[in-house]
Amino acid sequence: MNFTRILTLAAIAVLTVGAWQAFGWPGIALAVGGIVMWVLLHFTRLLTILKKAADRPIGHVASAVMLNAKLKKGATLMHVIAMTRALGELQTEKDAQPEVYRWTDTGQSSVSCTFVGGKLTEWTLQRPEQPNP
Repeated sequence: MNFTRILTLAAIAVLTVGAWQAFGWPGIALAVGGIVMWVLLHFTRLLTILKKAADRPIGHVASAVMLNAKLKKGATLMHVIAMTRALGELQTEKDAQPEVYRWTDTGQSSVSCTFVGGKLTEWTLQRPEQPNP
């Protein structure tokens, strides 16, 4: 479990206890309502991203060079899928760590991204060799 998840769970617990002390049962209802709304917002974002990605071929991106420029270390797989609007082509075995996904553009340039625990750790841009004139 990473630090962000622990911090999130602690914030939820503090919010719930604070709501109980301030307002009693109505406070608990308000805190639970806020937490459910927060979860639903994230779920809606996830579904919207996957719905957009479902309309594109797996592993296709408009420009691999632009994707390479936009990537940042620590980005989540879902963030990269949102940027490319396409699911990546899995290069490793399913459920094996690290996961390597590849996105290719129409010029056959491709970006291979390595994810460890769902976070981007490294990526490489491969461009096709240009024949000498």
